[in-house]
Amino acid sequence: MVQEIFKRYEKKYLLTEEEFGRLMLTIGGVLELDAYGRHQISNIYFDTPDYLLIRRSLEKPVYKEKLRLRAYGREILPDSPVFPELKKKYDSVVYKRRIQMSLKEARACFYDGAESERQDQIFRELYFTMKRYSLKPMAYIGYQREAYTCCLDPELRLTFDRNILGRREALELSLGSFGQQILDERMVLMEIKAAGAVPLWLGRILSELRIFPGSFSKYGAYYQKYIMPDRLQRGGKCCA
Repeated sequence: MVQEIFKRYEKKYLLTEEEFGRLMLTIGGVLELDAYGRHQISNIYFDTPDYLLIRRSLEKPVYKEKLRLRAYGREILPDSPVFPELKKKYDSVVYKRRIQMSLKEARACFYDGAESERQDQIFRELYFTMKRYSLKPMAYIGYQREAYTCCLDPELRLTFDRNILGRREALELSLGSFGQQILDERMVLMEIKAAGAVPLWLGRILSELRIFPGSFSKYGAYYQKYIMPDRLQRGGKCCA
């Protein structure tokens, strides 16, 4: 059964490959690959033509939201399952609501604005957000992920993302993962996802290894590195 509603805390950490290796030597014994294991994730982010949602998000407000279309795996066909998602963050808590559709159906709804027979609550929220802001597909973000669960805490999940790429053209999930490098190839983005605060035992280990949380948004980093300079050069609005 596909999980549709998430509520959790998320902490992000930028690691070198050496730091990743030391961390896994320390805690690898209590981690096991989840059902997805090592896999490719591809996302299409929806935004306004002047990138209102990501500009607001980068200002670090108390509340922010993103709409994206996510797919798993390297081969994405018209009948492949994809996941339209509405991700909201309020006061450090992440709320995510998503549904499963075929790529063909999702594209008709969220690219072309076509009516759908679906009228469930989450679909209406997603569709309302798209219409409210007049959102369009604006960026592709893809990466390779290793995802782990923890034997000591079934609600704790750690993910490690590499080869994070972005592009503004060819915004079709079926075209695969290619684009501009967002994060240095020698770096790993770790995310800790938990129902509450990071467990004390894990916090102590991270502190001993001098691994500290930071702020990092894949879409935000792509916007700042590639889109914003181009808009500034063209005289476009780059901030709220």
